[in-house]
Amino acid sequence: MEPAKILVVDDDADIREIISIYLRNAGYEPVEAEDGAEALAIVEAVPDIALVILDLMMPRMDGSRFCIELRKKSVIPVIMLSARAEDMDKVNGLSLGADDYLTKPFNPIELVARVKSQLRRYLQYQPAAESAQAGSSQHLELRDLVLDLATHTVTVRGKEVHLTPKEFSILELLLAHPGQVFRPESIYEAVWDEPFMESDATVMVHIRNIREKIERQPRKPEYLRNVWGVGYKIE
Repeated sequence: MEPAKILVVDDDADIREIISIYLRNAGYEPVEAEDGAEALAIVEAVPDIALVILDLMMPRMDGSRFCIELRKKSVIPVIMLSARAEDMDKVNGLSLGADDYLTKPFNPIELVARVKSQLRRYLQYQPAAESAQAGSSQHLELRDLVLDLATHTVTVRGKEVHLTPKEFSILELLLAHPGQVFRPESIYEAVWDEPFMESDATVMVHIRNIREKIERQPRKPEYLRNVWGVGYKIE
């Protein structure tokens, strides 16, 4: 099996080199870009990019604009890097479609661990998609919300909606246990497959993004509900 291609997008050549060294040592194939515009061109030219490590602040096209444009055509995981450490900056990054957010300066070993975690969740659906082509299918359904585990697709009211891998996994977890309330830390540990060691902003932003995609009125959800002071549930 060929190593997974990881797109490293940063205007600092030294940071790109450090990240690339650690990725190669972990068995991945790094592909480098110095800004968002070059990165978009690479995504279009190299269809098997498996994940993007994305700096937020860059000239010409910054990470925010790149993420917006990428999400119009792809759900590949994005790990955003930024020197901004405030919770609101993290919320904004995740709202743009990033799957994870790491503050600079970062430990390259932690970054590689997060890459592995994201890829486990994303790449596991490719064999399932092949099984679906062979005729097998598995669904989770609640009224007119349908999640297809084999093809990794979601439809609501007969219309397909595009979720990122993390959004899909959160919805899968909740939909598999209708009515059960999950605390943010439980969702994080189940979906990110690592101990919960931070605020619940990450889960909160992903929940908000899911609502924007599946609910008629996100502020008055029909499916994905808050249980105030406890967590979230599907009903």
